[in-house]
Amino acid sequence: MSRIGNAPVKVPDGVDVKINGAMVTVKGPKGSLEQIFNENMKIVLEEGQILVKRPNDSKKNKSLHGLTRALINNMVEGVTNGFEKKLEVNGVGYRAQKKGKELVMNLGFSHPVVMQEIEGITINVEDQNLITVSGADKQKVGQFAAIIREKRPPEPYKGKGIKYVDEHIVRKVGKAGKGAKG
Repeated sequence: MSRIGNAPVKVPDGVDVKINGAMVTVKGPKGSLEQIFNENMKIVLEEGQILVKRPNDSKKNKSLHGLTRALINNMVEGVTNGFEKKLEVNGVGYRAQKKGKELVMNLGFSHPVVMQEIEGITINVEDQNLITVSGADKQKVGQFAAIIREKRPPEPYKGKGIKYVDEHIVRKVGKAGKGAKG
């Protein structure tokens, strides 16, 4: 029995949900999202709630039941409140700035790293070292933040690089000085 799959998704005021077979479209103040789900899952809109039902208790249908409900909940949450990821740039001379629709980062390379803002994603830069990626689609926001972090992941000795704000970097001790012999 799926505990997540059985929970109804409440549709807040100002959010429009259209269900056309396996296609679900959600429109709200932050944008519009649509996704096609597995045909086995029966998605119904009743009394301001979205219910997901499965045809039988096979292992595949059980796993799809919870997944479908969670994805629909993320769609509703995204068009009402949106999602955001915060990244921190650490290092001497490392900084980020926004020029139009481009994110320009100086990360210790011989050239600046330039990234284009994609559709459905907004980038904000505060104090040259805090990047906020926000949007309605949770998957797009997370993926774009991961691509930014990939440009210079944090290293374990000094912690230089790009990391998530809530991420903890496990530090390593550097090698011993000249006089130490083993």
